[in-house]
Amino acid sequence: MSKVLLLEPNYKNKYPPMGLMKLATYYRERGDDVRFFKGDLRDLAATLLCEKYLLKVKDCELAEHTPKLLEHIKTGKYEPIDAIAGFQDSENYQLLKTYRKKFINKDYKFFDIICATTLFTFYLNETINTINTAKNFLKKNGKLMIGGIASTILPDYIFEQTEIRPQCGLLNKPGTLDEDDINIIDELPLDYSILEEIDYKYPASNAYFAYMTRGCPNKCPFCAVPRLEPKYCGYIKLKPQLEKADTIFGKQKDLLLMDNNVFASDKFSEIITEIKECGFGRGAKYTPTSEYEIAFGNICAKNNERAYKKKMMNIYDDITDKLLTEEEKGSFYIARKKAELLHAIYAKTSEIKKFDKIARPLYEKFFKQSERTRYIDFNQGVDARFVTDEKMKKLSEINIRPLRIAFDRYTPKMIEQYRSAVELASKYKITNLSNYLLYNYDDKPEDLYERMKMNVELCEELNVTIYSFPMKYHPIDDPDFFYNRDYIGKHWNRKFIRAIQAVLNATKGKIGKGKTFFEEAFGRNVEEFQKILWMPEAFIIYRRRYDENLRNRLAERYTNHYEDESDLANEWWERFSSLDENSLNKVKEIVGRNRFDDEDYETEDALIAEVLEYYKVTRKS
Repeated sequence: MSKVLLLEPNYKNKYPPMGLMKLATYYRERGDDVRFFKGDLRDLAATLLCEKYLLKVKDCELAEHTPKLLEHIKTGKYEPIDAIAGFQDSENYQLLKTYRKKFINKDYKFFDIICATTLFTFYLNETINTINTAKNFLKKNGKLMIGGIASTILPDYIFEQTEIRPQCGLLNKPGTLDEDDINIIDELPLDYSILEEIDYKYPASNAYFAYMTRGCPNKCPFCAVPRLEPKYCGYIKLKPQLEKADTIFGKQKDLLLMDNNVFASDKFSEIITEIKECGFGRGAKYTPTSEYEIAFGNICAKNNERAYKKKMMNIYDDITDKLLTEEEKGSFYIARKKAELLHAIYAKTSEIKKFDKIARPLYEKFFKQSERTRYIDFNQGVDARFVTDEKMKKLSEINIRPLRIAFDRYTPKMIEQYRSAVELASKYKITNLSNYLLYNYDDKPEDLYERMKMNVELCEELNVTIYSFPMKYHPIDDPDFFYNRDYIGKHWNRKFIRAIQAVLNATKGKIGKGKTFFEEAFGRNVEEFQKILWMPEAFIIYRRRYDENLRNRLAERYTNHYEDESDLANEWWERFSSLDENSLNKVKEIVGRNRFDDEDYETEDALIAEVLEYYKVTRKS
């Protein structure tokens, strides 16, 4: 039996790592001991050593102080353990010092196999550091494997930085990792239990994650899919994956399909029929499986006992919080302590089974499972170019919310195809829509405005709701932008990008229905939108919110003399738009760089200098 560590770097992300969840299934089916971690690897090292220490001393009272022990192992500070009465005079303290030394000497090479996933290229710094640090956890002659998006896009760069040749693309052939294995790892069910092992909570949760197609027949130049999934697969069975997930991990509320172009499949009708059979037809509802039953069943079946014992201890804590009197809480605590069920590390399966007669009735009393609505989401969006009346009618048979339709280009053909797709959705009572709008590629700023405006108008015209999410283009394999998002498209500049981000920050990244709201945020027409793009950032954010005190402070700071009856934004615009063509071009060149400290530009033109003073007004001021 090999000890396997699955690693996700410590970046923030919405969705759990499906590749690692499949690898967890793969290695567990081979009989290996699998562990998942996401976070600071120094924390993992301290946790592993602390676990070994606690198993060595077998002291439940000491386990109460696990956070203090972890802090000492990691930092060597004495303050945490000073708070443990009598501890420094004990043999257990002397033993703890040896584990602190192990931490310092990186003596925690516990794993035979480590699999690290990678995500977007602007997370490369964190990812590279994680991979290189992970080598400290690997036994001699152990194997460290790297896979995922960034490893497929930038394999040579990752090899240069880590000296490990990454796995490119999907694990979609038998024997990819082990010659004797016939499994296609990419088609294995997900192991949802690994999500119980970590404290990080993914924003997308309580859902099945799956693919029913792979790849995309389009070869859009701005898209990474042709490189990540070069061959289009038009149908992957869903039902067996969900049935296994239900049996082991309980029913999930929603279904998130990560397909990149499901409408392109010639098996589209079969896909929708199978989704309905899986319990996601129009108006679908379900009753959640008891979390207690999931944890208890997996502990008894010896499925990832580490994760589910931790889960069960949390459930016991939740029961304690629900008990009404101190007497009830005290009795429940004493019963747990007697059974050594206060800490997952000491919890024995046999004791959890015995304790079931106490805990289960209380859980069922306090935690009732009620019927809930469930939804399906093709999370990566659908392609308007493949929409037909027949397909939209079929799509309306499932409980889709929202229907995400890509609107990446503002061309006459794309406008026609997109409008038709939204009209067909409305025709078949799919009224909750969402929208990805690519910008900063080869588009112009006004193209983004027109697409956003079109969505607002379609909301009123068709009585639907469309939430638009502008998505800034970022090159995936340009070394100048590995660690940042500073790329500027040929029709954009840094100021325009900041202006869009300033508005989106105020709207929480999305644009919904409501013409008045949209016009307030982005302008009533293209001309007003362009004015907002050039507007000083503080004015964009606080339009119509300047008070007299602020105006007086600004009047003291700058040489301009402001009249009380006019607002700053209008004063800026009057001066900005009254510049002659030559001066205006000079101002736009400076403003486009979006840097306004005195050393960032030079000008002897008083009118230009006067205009640029407005850009020095900050959000703080």
